[in-house]
Amino acid sequence: MKKLAVKKNVECMACLQCAQACSEAFYKEFDVTLSCVQIVAKGTGAKPMVCIQCGKCMKACEHEAITQNPKTGVYMINKKKCVGCGKCVEACPMKVMVKKDDGPVSKCIACGICVKACPMEVLEIVEK
Repeated sequence: MKKLAVKKNVECMACLQCAQACSEAFYKEFDVTLSCVQIVAKGTGAKPMVCIQCGKCMKACEHEAITQNPKTGVYMINKKKCVGCGKCVEACPMKVMVKKDDGPVSKCIACGICVKACPMEVLEIVEK
């Protein structure tokens, strides 16, 4: 399974470069609320919250708009089937699914754009 992961023992400086890259790639604007990577305060520092590809979003979707890619293991949203109800967003334990206005929901597809944007090399794409 391919997924985005946070490296251990590497400190996030909360520069938001990962969030900017993600929101600009998918929504063509910089808005941290539109990023599939969220930076949260942890102790005296910060930690990126990322999709762990757990599948809870797929189980919550009543419209079968979320499926797991059989090759990569990544959960993907079919924008044509998504009605934007937000039940998957509520089910996400990491709180990293994005719902903008009345449009379809977005989630991490492990594309790696945030990995390339991070100057501290905190993020990585891994195969599990």
